[in-house]
Amino acid sequence: MIEVLRHDIVIVGGGGAGLRAAIAAVEADPAVSVGLVSKVYPMRSHTVSAEGGAAAVAREDDNFEMHGYDTVKGSDFLGDQDVIQYFVQEAPKELARLEHWGCPWSRNEDGTVATRAFGGMSTKRTWYAADKVGFHMLHALFQHSMQFDQIVRYDEQFVTKLLVDDGVVRGVASLDIREGVVRVILGRAVILATGGAGKIFPFTTNGTIKTGDGMSLAYRAGVPLKDMEFVQYHPTGLPGTGILITEATRGEGGHLKNSKGERFLVDYDYGVGNKAELGPRDMISRAIVQEVEAGRGIQGTYGEYVHLDLTHLGADKINQRLPMVRELAKIYIGVDPVTDPIPVRPVVHYMMGGVDTNIEAETALPGLYAAGECASASLNGANRLGSNSLTECLVFGASAGRNAVAFAKGSSEGNQAALTGQGEEEAARVDALRGRQKGGEKLSHIRQALNATMETGCGVYREQASMDDTVRTVAALKGRYADIGLQDSSKVFNTELIAAMELGAMLDVAEAVAVSAAGRNESRGAHTRKDSTARDDVNYLHHTLCHFDPAGPRLGKKDVTLGKWEPVERKY
Repeated sequence: MIEVLRHDIVIVGGGGAGLRAAIAAVEADPAVSVGLVSKVYPMRSHTVSAEGGAAAVAREDDNFEMHGYDTVKGSDFLGDQDVIQYFVQEAPKELARLEHWGCPWSRNEDGTVATRAFGGMSTKRTWYAADKVGFHMLHALFQHSMQFDQIVRYDEQFVTKLLVDDGVVRGVASLDIREGVVRVILGRAVILATGGAGKIFPFTTNGTIKTGDGMSLAYRAGVPLKDMEFVQYHPTGLPGTGILITEATRGEGGHLKNSKGERFLVDYDYGVGNKAELGPRDMISRAIVQEVEAGRGIQGTYGEYVHLDLTHLGADKINQRLPMVRELAKIYIGVDPVTDPIPVRPVVHYMMGGVDTNIEAETALPGLYAAGECASASLNGANRLGSNSLTECLVFGASAGRNAVAFAKGSSEGNQAALTGQGEEEAARVDALRGRQKGGEKLSHIRQALNATMETGCGVYREQASMDDTVRTVAALKGRYADIGLQDSSKVFNTELIAAMELGAMLDVAEAVAVSAAGRNESRGAHTRKDSTARDDVNYLHHTLCHFDPAGPRLGKKDVTLGKWEPVERKY
């Protein structure tokens, strides 16, 4: 008999958005019980790796209007303006609250919060804690959450299925990685806070755990994935590893240089020129690719790259403002940025798309909420501005927690027998997959083929023929996945089994990305086509919805919520 656990709220994901949702839930109702289910120990969540900062209005020369318009413009006018206005108004409250919980924001000499410049922002509004912001934010959230006995943690648990009864989500089936058993964790509402899916690409800043699990869970349960074609490349990753070199390096005055030693961004007149290194990420990534294609890249062991030069900043400033950058460069590439430039190239960093939610973090499935990178409200539209995402985790994590509690108060527990039956079926499926030696396909072969086709068809620059080919290849890989073979039949920490289920989620997400991209015949934000270079507001000023169907994904549309800022040509 499968074990059944019960809480009022079940949260999947223990990073920034998940922890903030849990805290908001118990603060909204001290009597509420929250089950926090995480694939890893919360402090190993990917939020911990964020470096540069979190955006919110803090200075006298800044205001909500400026932050709002910067975000709308950065989104290439695909961000929903009601969501954006709510976000910018809540952002300062959330960052101030985080300081009260122990986040050590860096300070100016007069004691005010220090802010730095970030790409696409019209003023310095990015709060920072040196260049280890995610580490400090996650510590503050995690430590604050530990005071609430109502938050019950289930660490190292892999959620394999959303349990739905009578059209309402009622809980999850979860595999205990340490014990190898599947349990049913029931709740009157469920919040997904599982992060992105950068591992569908071969070269990414994302950690190994970023496999799109939550997106796949919602997709398979009938919730569409929105705007999945928009995948952000960060301009500065270390060749070979993909490790992020934060945008804060450019915010502090770093320069990008080509093989001739030229600051090439000052010569790009299609929008970046006025801002040079402080242009938005999508534009700078394209500029780097163009430099390489023009023969001005620098050849290295892992392909061509450009240089990020910090040497003129001096050792004191680098050690004070960018100590982690210096540490990463010295350890992983053998370069000391105090004396030598850092090799960098564009690298997959963030997914603007995700589980379709509204401004309340609600999905189309009653009782299901989503926040953070796995969700698309849509705050980021076609391109996210750097430093908005950490604040997004807080603002919409808190919103999801409060709204889930309100929903749970009016929701029944559902048919426990039916839900338990679903959990038992899921346990049988997982057991059948464990040690399934009869299959003829290897996980590594499918994963490598997936990475290769996503890079070819859905990279920095795209064309219809290569995108269509990626759609066909991913469909074929899903067929091959049905014949995977696994060698490990053990129950305790069976990482092969986890990798197999993660690969299934990656294929779902990759399918949504490729199909959505192939259906957008324009260039907007991070979706840049060589064969259709203009933005087309007449035909494509809408969100893309990708629906799961066993016969193949179906595309739909959703209106963009406009407002006082009408779409204009996006220039910087």
